Amino acid sequence: MPAPCSCMSFNPETRRLSVGLDNGTISEFILAEDYNKMTPTRTYSAHQSRVTMVLFILEMEWMLSTGQDKLFTWHCSETGERLGNYRTTACASCLQFDVETRHVFVGDHSGQVTILKLEQDNCSLITTFKGHTAGVTSLCWDPVQRLLFSGSSDHSIIIWDIGGRKGMALELQGHRDKIQSIAYAHHSRQLISCSADGGIVVWNMDVERQETPEWLDSDSCQKCDQPFFWNFKQMWDSKKIGLRQHHCRKCGKAVCGKCSSKSSTIPLMGFEFEVRVCDSCYDSITDEQ
Repeated sequence: MPAPCSCMSFNPETRRLSVGLDNGTISEFILAEDYNKMTPTRTYSAHQSRVTMVLFILEMEWMLSTGQDKLFTWHCSETGERLGNYRTTACASCLQFDVETRHVFVGDHSGQVTILKLEQDNCSLITTFKGHTAGVTSLCWDPVQRLLFSGSSDHSIIIWDIGGRKGMALELQGHRDKIQSIAYAHHSRQLISCSADGGIVVWNMDVERQETPEWLDSDSCQKCDQPFFWNFKQMWDSKKIGLRQHHCRKCGKAVCGKCSSKSSTIPLMGFEFEVRVCDSCYDSITDEQ
């Protein structure tokens, strides 16, 4: 190869192998029926720097790709002609495509997921998802349940319920380091994730999970009413020392350390490790949960 290889995609129906390179190009090969020969067919000048993901869409005859040059591009695989591109806010790291709606999902290093509607020679921005606090490293798409899974360097996976149209996002916390890659087993409805912590986790997507609550804002503990350290007025009036603010992962309330001294796993909310919960939520969590 003319440059180091960075990613690849294989289509078994056409035996088409697409390889992204560090120099921004995509090399395409057709594999022989016995897989003992590779015939070069085309080179796409897709990006100005490393190609981070490449995806061949047989139904559209499109070659989709993302790159470190902050571009998502798509080419006609029959002619090699570039059909269009879209500039992301940060280096584009991964992508997924829904054939039925022609929606493409692009993850980037800012932690954002961009949804675009693709046409033959143009695209339109549908919306952006912002849920991760670090870069998106991997995306998976379930076209049946219409769920988008995003793994991130913030150690978490978010399940975006696209089909439900209610804006629901579920969080999975099962790793202690950045998510390197995720894959989805459609037949068994299992999500598989691997991380820089050396662990592989298999998630059961058949269980009904609960959405993690939004963290509430408050100037004082929502359990004992003790002021937080920035609430000078209440501190002066009550002659009390301000406390540090924490949040209960189960109810989302702003609480002090004394009112949230316990921790627990909450698997239905995706917390496989023990997290901080307030005392009343801790008492409400059953062994079964």
